[in-house]
Amino acid sequence: MKALLALEDGRIFEGISFGASGERAGEVVFNTGMTGYQEVLTDPSYKGQIVAMTYPLIGNYGINERDSESRSVWLEGFVVRELSGIASNWQSREDLVSYMHRHHVVGIQGIDTRALTMHIRTTGAMKAVISTIDHDPQTLLKKVRNSPDLEGRDLVSGVTCQESYDLLSKDGTGPKVIVLDFGVKTSILNQLRHAGCHVTVVPADTTIDEILGFKPAGVMLSNGPGDPAAVTYAIDTIRALLEIGSIPLFGVCLGQQLLGLALGGKTFKLKFGHHGSNHPVKDMQTGKVYITVQNHGFCVDIDSLDRSIVDVTHVNLNDRTLEGIRHKKLPVFSVQFHPEAGPGPHDARHLFGRFVEMVKNSRN
Repeated sequence: MKALLALEDGRIFEGISFGASGERAGEVVFNTGMTGYQEVLTDPSYKGQIVAMTYPLIGNYGINERDSESRSVWLEGFVVRELSGIASNWQSREDLVSYMHRHHVVGIQGIDTRALTMHIRTTGAMKAVISTIDHDPQTLLKKVRNSPDLEGRDLVSGVTCQESYDLLSKDGTGPKVIVLDFGVKTSILNQLRHAGCHVTVVPADTTIDEILGFKPAGVMLSNGPGDPAAVTYAIDTIRALLEIGSIPLFGVCLGQQLLGLALGGKTFKLKFGHHGSNHPVKDMQTGKVYITVQNHGFCVDIDSLDRSIVDVTHVNLNDRTLEGIRHKKLPVFSVQFHPEAGPGPHDARHLFGRFVEMVKNSRN
């Protein structure tokens, strides 16, 4: 079945439909990972976006039961160069097409994803529409230009859990860590459990009084989608946690952006975002360079932070944007990249151990 991808600036890509039929609008971005399409599909941080994979062959190892990063599929559409006709892996339980049908995901294959990526890299991420039912470029352009912008939208409320739930550590003991679920990935929860934490995941709009009622030893600020400035309730909660000052905080991705706003900083939208598993980040304290997993379209303005209370700990070597901060007086730190990987290199997983040590020290 014919499908069209229409970009806000008037560029049209024609390809072949796969997955569900229909029409979806979102911001089109590219992901540079060579593997991990199942993790991309199930990462809540992609809510509101159409994702194009730069690796040319997708679907060759199928879908398994272990690699999903959440309870559902969140992205608005999926773009690939070539869909593999074979799904071969000992863990595979389903092929990609069936999986996308089951989760009502619209996909397009057979387009020049290299040209699309270079176009986005030059002009910036923009709104787009994938359609298998409307093949008129002019009507599609009207639809995409009338679709909502990503800036100013609270997408967290659509991906967060509705009720709190617990995940025990392997031995059933350990410090209690509250995870504010802004769109948390399963790999983050698993890393906390493996580090010995009793994890309690709570909805994004959980109040400070409700958090304190759990008597947490630490709080994790998770990843998530959209514009951090629109998630005002979370910023207020984080600001209240900072005022208490004794509870260790660890922010990841959107969690860092919300922390930066709570500390009085500002955020801005990146030209085409960071999406993939090969981004070099320098640890400013040790000089070591990590190859990191990233998925974000917004960033904290490095010059907007009060450097008398915050240290810059990590910087992106591609564009010199902020990748990590640490409070000078409080047990608080965050990173813009994903230390849990899932998929990708494990260079930064030690940060979970650092957080747990901080939690244990605060209890002594």
